[in-house]
Amino acid sequence: MTSDNAILKMTGITKRFPGTLALHNVGFDVREGEVVVLLGENGAGKSTLVKIISGVYTRDEGEIIFNGEPVDFEGVQQAQQAGISIIHQELNLLPERTIAQNIFVGREPTIPWLPGVIDYRKMVTDSKAILADLGVDLAPDALVKDLSIAQQQMVEVVKALSNRTKLLIMDEPTSSLTKREIDKLFEIIERFKRNKTSIIYISHRMDEIKIVGDRAVIMRDGEYIDTLDVKAMSMDEAVSKMVGRTITRLYERHYNQPGEEVFVTRNLTGIRFRNVNINVRAGEIVSLAGLVGAGRTEVAKAVFGYDPILSGSFELFGQTIKSPSPDRCVRLGMAFLPEDRKAEGVILKMPVKENLVSACLSKLFPNGIINSAIERRHSERFRRELKIVTPSVDKLVGELSGGNQQKVVVGKWLSTDCRFFIFDEPTRGIDVGAKAEIYHLLDALAAKGAAILMISSELNEVVGLSDRVYVMREGDVVKEFPRLELSQEAIISFAIAKEDDRNA
Repeated sequence: MTSDNAILKMTGITKRFPGTLALHNVGFDVREGEVVVLLGENGAGKSTLVKIISGVYTRDEGEIIFNGEPVDFEGVQQAQQAGISIIHQELNLLPERTIAQNIFVGREPTIPWLPGVIDYRKMVTDSKAILADLGVDLAPDALVKDLSIAQQQMVEVVKALSNRTKLLIMDEPTSSLTKREIDKLFEIIERFKRNKTSIIYISHRMDEIKIVGDRAVIMRDGEYIDTLDVKAMSMDEAVSKMVGRTITRLYERHYNQPGEEVFVTRNLTGIRFRNVNINVRAGEIVSLAGLVGAGRTEVAKAVFGYDPILSGSFELFGQTIKSPSPDRCVRLGMAFLPEDRKAEGVILKMPVKENLVSACLSKLFPNGIINSAIERRHSERFRRELKIVTPSVDKLVGELSGGNQQKVVVGKWLSTDCRFFIFDEPTRGIDVGAKAEIYHLLDALAAKGAAILMISSELNEVVGLSDRVYVMREGDVVKEFPRLELSQEAIISFAIAKEDDRNA
């Protein structure tokens, strides 16, 4: 499908890697001033395609016409010079440098009469103007390492948009942003659409698509499937085309009478939260909701012994704990699946089988000697049960899709026979098919009597899965909702409102 006002036209794009046909005969166009949402499961070929467009990879076959001319970029810099910028899901910033230095990296202004000497004053002045124009309240001389993840994500956006961009590729741009920053990003997108800037937008958050998208290009197994009008399409239609099957009852739950209290906090106070009183019973999924920075993850890390507890305590299976450690928590039956699975959940350069046994070595090998046959048998069992897509358990985890990496994290902890699970952003960055499998797994765990504390920024899954929800704001638990009172609007009202706003 092509259009006369298309800034980008692709036909027959094919890319092969050793043993893998990543893309086969892919073609679609992007028009001036529109947002094309690129949809597909992890492994559908989206990332490979946008890396070809932005000069990271070269194509094996096919043609790309950009701005009316055939192009064959030999690197990212060539693509940037032509007017194509990409914002990667994984941040690509220099932490030891300032915001201004990151915005202008590779194209620093120089002093006219001193060739090669960077004009830092002009860099800061220009950065301040760009930040102000986009409504981003950050100081250009602040070091990137001192920023929150959400602020760093906004710097990535500003960096890309400051480069006279004609086509902007955004890969999961809202994954670490607060609601306020997401709203600001959507305002920026609308402004750039009015200025005829085109955008390819990749997101697994289906609720965003109707807000920002004009057309949706759907890919599956490295091939182009269809193009849909975003405003007219149904989510069920899009999902079925993405996965090649119909997914029904995405948030299916089997609700039972909760059992005994498994986990309870007593005025728990840490570095970024205070006087937290929450509880989880056997068979329950209880969520911590709130904006990024509200203190949710900090509670989880303190409970598991990553961060210090300043005062208060918690009880786990009847034992009072004031100074936890990860080792003790695991022995007592707690599992923690962290938000940043790449840095904290798996070891990317180790194979699937070693990751799957990493949390239960003493259980599997009590004599301290690893038996390779037992290791393989154990890992093959969880590969089958969790439907981990990999040709072999010998494959490195870093080579798997995000959804399959998350399944490895889950399998690692299921191996320990834990009965209290903390899931921090369990579906971050994974596709809708993998999300459905994670949701069904959470439901199955709860049905078998496990207690689950879930932290999620996706309110649709909070409302769809939870028995109860605690809302946090600025380090405090400000509201508890039972299931019958749950709605996204109710959660948001307490997550962002000030006390005097609600009492007005």
